[in-house]
Amino acid sequence: MDPADADADTIVVPIRAGAPLTEGLPDDVVAMAATHSGKPGAVEVLPRPTQRPSKVLLVGAGEGASGWRAAGAGLARSTARTASVTVALPTAEDPDIRAFAEGVLLGSYRFRLAGPRADGPPELTEVLLAGPADEAALAAARATAAATTLARDLTNMPSDVKTPQWFAERVTEAAAAYPGLTVSVRDPEQLAAEGFGGILAVGGGSSRGPRLVEMSWAPEGASQHVVLVGKGITFDTGGISIKPRDSMKLMRKDMGGAAAIIAATIGAAALDLPVRITALAPLAENMVSGSAYRPGDVIRHWGGRTSESNNSDAEGRLVLADALAYAVARLEPDLIVDLATLTGANAVALGKRTAALFSDNDALVKALSDAAADAGEQVWRMPLTTDYRDFLSSEVADLSSVTSEGGAGAVMAALYLAEFTGPLRDRWAHIDMSAPSWVDSDSSELTKGATGWGVRTLLRWLANF
Repeated sequence: MDPADADADTIVVPIRAGAPLTEGLPDDVVAMAATHSGKPGAVEVLPRPTQRPSKVLLVGAGEGASGWRAAGAGLARSTARTASVTVALPTAEDPDIRAFAEGVLLGSYRFRLAGPRADGPPELTEVLLAGPADEAALAAARATAAATTLARDLTNMPSDVKTPQWFAERVTEAAAAYPGLTVSVRDPEQLAAEGFGGILAVGGGSSRGPRLVEMSWAPEGASQHVVLVGKGITFDTGGISIKPRDSMKLMRKDMGGAAAIIAATIGAAALDLPVRITALAPLAENMVSGSAYRPGDVIRHWGGRTSESNNSDAEGRLVLADALAYAVARLEPDLIVDLATLTGANAVALGKRTAALFSDNDALVKALSDAAADAGEQVWRMPLTTDYRDFLSSEVADLSSVTSEGGAGAVMAALYLAEFTGPLRDRWAHIDMSAPSWVDSDSSELTKGATGWGVRTLLRWLANF
């Protein structure tokens, strides 16, 4: 495509390995393209004030889906004072349209509670594709980006607003737009009547009581039933085992797992995926008060199993234990996957961009790992070391929620959760995504703040049923 022939003010030309992916470019564009590195997301601007188009953006597309995703994000961040651009798609080799579109949509994301600045530049509102485009891929990108945006919004919301009740109301409202999605919410009285002792214990120190959201997507003809469980601590002080200030200031993100599994279920409905899904989001605020649970308390979980809680800052596993036990006994799933911002040990072991994946099921690990790679999210399999199980023993309960032994924090948390999976342990996976749930600066399709980690992985995985 020749940019000079396009009826547009701004043309975007993808570049790979220092060369344009289109033919017929005018000489000035070709000359500048020859100097471009092709680095994913790198953008160079060629002003053409006396010609049309008046500006050409050369955007590095690297290699593969990750390169196209970065190109889309680079485009989104390089269009200040430009409301509409036209992308000259290549014809010689097919771009990953879904990855590119997700990059544009997610790279454009901003969370702001105040209104837009009156003197600010216009936002990019239109990206036109000139060339071959897969409409199904674009639809998938839009639904995936919308679901990821929902998860980001929920996670970024400050906790003075984001109570368990607020979260439940917000996701119920979001689900109402999709026929076939149903939502039920258990309040503290219902949780007590049904024996959800872990959720009640963690939420007992707050004046804003806990909730359990159960969302269901059950399309006709679905042959597989997947249960998704997500940790939903809307703020975590650490309870009586209180966190230091620096560890507490971002604890509004401690419900990132719940946001991801709920948003992925809504995304599955938007995409009409032919798999039955039940999403369980146990929600609580872990606060300090006279009614807060104490280190050493024995908690009776749903189904009757007991655990001694020796650290009130290890609260996420307590609410997940209730949800897992309930799912195994009542929902009859084929597979269970839980996502949780569970341990700081995730970052110690794997850094800030990679989630820890635990499962005894090799096929499930491969399917989730492949989906994560396709989505541009990183996971690494970690061991469920059975020799460590003895460290969870308790003299007064069925097990202890934390170990007195040092180290292996993410492994020990996973082993604790495994105790509540019963006969479905070999069909369960746990993903500790504490580290990649948040970034401190913009990077490719990620914007500073909550990442919505897991939504894209889950939607690609669920699409394969």
